[in-house]
Amino acid sequence: MYGGPVVSLLLYGVIIATRYVLGISDILMYIISLLPTYCIAWLAMKGYDAASLRMKAVIAVLACALIKLVTFTTYLITKGQLYLLTNNPMETIATYVFQSFILVMGVLIIEFMRRYSRIQDEVVNTERMKLVSEIAASVAHEIRNPLTSVRGFIQLLGTKELTPEKKEQYKAICFAELDRAEGIISDYLSLARNDLEVIEEIDLNAELGYMFNLLLNYANFNNIRLHVSYYEESKLAVMGDRHKFRQVLLNIGKNAIEAMPNGGDLSLELSKQAGTAVIRIADTGIGMSADQVKRLGTPYYSTKDKGTGLGTMVSFNIVKKMGGMIHIDSEPGKGTTFVLQFQNISI
Repeated sequence: MYGGPVVSLLLYGVIIATRYVLGISDILMYIISLLPTYCIAWLAMKGYDAASLRMKAVIAVLACALIKLVTFTTYLITKGQLYLLTNNPMETIATYVFQSFILVMGVLIIEFMRRYSRIQDEVVNTERMKLVSEIAASVAHEIRNPLTSVRGFIQLLGTKELTPEKKEQYKAICFAELDRAEGIISDYLSLARNDLEVIEEIDLNAELGYMFNLLLNYANFNNIRLHVSYYEESKLAVMGDRHKFRQVLLNIGKNAIEAMPNGGDLSLELSKQAGTAVIRIADTGIGMSADQVKRLGTPYYSTKDKGTGLGTMVSFNIVKKMGGMIHIDSEPGKGTTFVLQFQNISI
């Protein structure tokens, strides 16, 4: 349930090896009887992570009981010994109850450890955010005015020693660096003011269309094919700050385009799953390693050479303020998928 399909196959291998060492009479028939139950395990995995604690315990117990029942029934039928399954019903029931108890305890321990780990991560991130917000509030305001003044003086640049071509070249370089500095300052200020200023109903289909039109020219310029898929069954909306929500989509969308230097496909998709609104932003770019994904959204970490990571960090906080979650699935060389999930939806 927690390790996934690959780990499950390995565990099946351990079971078969154990039976072989214990000297089962017909190991080949046991393997044939056992392997079809992998479908039961695979079906139990679907939706397991999203289930409640009580439901996880129920799923684990039922899956275990079904796997044993199907395996032993099939095996004993082929051996003509089905009577062994019901020969001592009280002992069989006691075994099932004891193993179910062990399973439930295992689920509780694992869930406790996972929850404890998440709480630790949240505490660390909260302290980090507090520190960054204090720095942003004190530093950003002091830097903005001098940079704006420098920009004005650069426009007046005009010495006789410089050729017109050199002047234009230097001016372009200075403006590019100043624009980058302005972007960093804006990110700092966003960290200092990350509360939602206006709470309103946001039509997700409309916002997806707005973002599609906004990114279209940038995508075409970078040889990116842009695709959009709306939720057409009904209106799908969430509550939050429309402008900050657009900032999140724009930040993720631009990063996705910049992650495809040789062109590719960028997909925007809106769907509804289990009572939640889900936005998927998927690219076919360079992708990220597991370590890079884990560090994404932390201060001063970026996969871009001249990035600060603050834009992504701000996006993560905005989504969290709106009661949502961000999940990232990425693989080097195969692209990245951002999944934004919101629970407080209206239709």
